[in-house]
Amino acid sequence: MLYWLLKLFGIGPLLRLFYSPWAQGIENVPLTGPAIMASNHVSFSDSFFLGVVLKRRITYLAKSDYFTGRGFKGALSRAFFSGVGQVPIDRTGGSASQAALKAGLSVLDKGQLLGIYPEGTRSPDGKLYRGKTGVARLALISKAPVIPVAMVGTFDVQPEGRVIPKIGDVGSIIGKPLDFSRYEGLENDPLVLRAVTDEIMYELMKLGSQEYVDVYAADVKKRLKQESDDLDDEFGLAIGEFEGALS
Repeated sequence: MLYWLLKLFGIGPLLRLFYSPWAQGIENVPLTGPAIMASNHVSFSDSFFLGVVLKRRITYLAKSDYFTGRGFKGALSRAFFSGVGQVPIDRTGGSASQAALKAGLSVLDKGQLLGIYPEGTRSPDGKLYRGKTGVARLALISKAPVIPVAMVGTFDVQPEGRVIPKIGDVGSIIGKPLDFSRYEGLENDPLVLRAVTDEIMYELMKLGSQEYVDVYAADVKKRLKQESDDLDDEFGLAIGEFEGALS
């Protein structure tokens, strides 16, 4: 209920008023039945801008952090994401991956649209990164079509770290459904899962004309954080030596 209230009377009208979000290929989204909406992920606002142009509701597998925060901010986040029907998942891997798979299959079993970001996390710089194979496993087990979606302009209006989006041109390019029925019964084959995932990422790259980097975005973020921490340590050491020289 909250999803439709926000779309019709809250966030939806605001986005249409200030951004006039556009969409190409909207006819590629089936009017009924399950489908996996596999999108690039360059901004926190990706799911909002895609949701506002779709006639059907889309359920995302959202990171569990949005549901486990403390204090007023955590409670507000939990109430919002729960209220709009998003599904929390733990992205740490292992048994958590099986729980995420089960959650995604549950959405598809109900004949709904499932939104998923194959990269697993937001791009730190607007580039397209290597996809994780969970999307392939979902597609092969559920037999649901995979619809590639390239979000355009959302990184420019709200890159990672920016709280309030700035005004800009935002749109969605929706590709034709991808059929992987030729791999039926091979959902446990690592080579097949990688091939399916890479095909999805290739379609995303073509649709959005993004630069592709064949490494995981999460690894890039870890490296950038480590480099930042190292710089902070070096700066702190330099300040300490300077203060010692003055004393």
